[in-house]
Amino acid sequence: MAGRARKSFLLRASPGVMAAVERLAGAELRSVNAQLEVLVREALTRRGIPLPSDRADDDTA
Repeated sequence: MAGRARKSFLLRASPGVMAAVERLAGAELRSVNAQLEVLVREALTRRGIPLPSDRADDDTA
């Protein structure tokens, strides 16, 4: 993962949403940041939006 370019952004979310994401991340042994990326990728895929295949270390399995 070292050397991969990452884009930072500020996310404002309700405390309830963040608490749910934190619980899910803990259950799936991911950081909150990694869990948010998984959730965004899943949502984009469900909507039919293609993603670049830039994940050599795919940890969603």
